[in-house]
Amino acid sequence: MPKRTAYKNSKEPKERKDKKRKMEASKTIQHEIGGVQNDALRFGLNGVKSDLVGSHPFQSAYESAKKTQEEMRRKVLANTYGTALPLKMDLDRQILSRFQRPLLPSSMLGLEALTGTLDDFGFEDYLNDPQESETVRPLDLHHSMEVRLGLSKGPVCPSFM
Repeated sequence: MPKRTAYKNSKEPKERKDKKRKMEASKTIQHEIGGVQNDALRFGLNGVKSDLVGSHPFQSAYESAKKTQEEMRRKVLANTYGTALPLKMDLDRQILSRFQRPLLPSSMLGLEALTGTLDDFGFEDYLNDPQESETVRPLDLHHSMEVRLGLSKGPVCPSFM
């Protein structure tokens, strides 16, 4: 068995460095408030718990099953009605998923009707909606327009108090 040698142009050391950087980055806690946006008066203080909590394992399985179901539906529609129908449905989805208003959140009723999720009743429908919370800061129309026009960085909606 030939002996392995490390070359300068080998990808193996670079991959190891990338993995090492990712592992170190996951262990550190960012000290800036919200990463890029560091305006505490406008965006509020960021909590450590919100940075550390991940999604539930069932949620990832549910999302992947939903994705495969949508792919199968597209294949059936393409085989039945031709390839133009799935393309038209994609265009409709892109049009309906655009954010229409600069400040107020949209219910995306047309998109829900198109995708068939209008009749779904999930956790987000009966649990507390963060937008309806009493601790949400008032919305700033000027800042949201600055973000939309690319004049300012940060989220359109400010964080919680």
